[in-house]
Amino acid sequence: MSKKKAVVVEQEEDFISKSQVKKEMLDLQALGRKIVAMPKSQRAKLPLDDEMRDALVLADKIKNKHEAAKRHMQYIGKVLREADLDGINEALDFIANKHQQETLQFLHLETLRDNLISGSDPEVVLNDCPTMERQKLRQLIRQAAKEVKAEKKGRGYRDLFQYIKENRSQ
Repeated sequence: MSKKKAVVVEQEEDFISKSQVKKEMLDLQALGRKIVAMPKSQRAKLPLDDEMRDALVLADKIKNKHEAAKRHMQYIGKVLREADLDGINEALDFIANKHQQETLQFLHLETLRDNLISGSDPEVVLNDCPTMERQKLRQLIRQAAKEVKAEKKGRGYRDLFQYIKENRSQ
């Protein structure tokens, strides 16, 4: 009798209700609509397989045909079931939050510049960025520190930031 209960419990764990399946299908179709609505340049950045790319090309052609587009969205939802949704969602998040990430990177570079001016060791930066020239970095730090000491941030301050920015992004 205990074997029967174990089998029943196992079947209940694998059971997914019809409404849950339908909800997942509608979520995939919504994701498909979101992808179809994106510009082609952004779609190219998504990790999509060939079948999905072909489906998107066809979706662009039949946008104005309501019933055909509706059926095609169902097909796109079906194709998305086999797709790597984690990779797609990660790429969509990256595209959506690109501005925030650029702002964070900008703030990080400003902090790095300010730390160098205040006397932190430039060797840490040089080890992270092998393209930087030690002599030029030290010269820019000295010039920017002079400007900060004179309470007149100018060209040296900006040049140091630009030099760090150019060499950190590579």
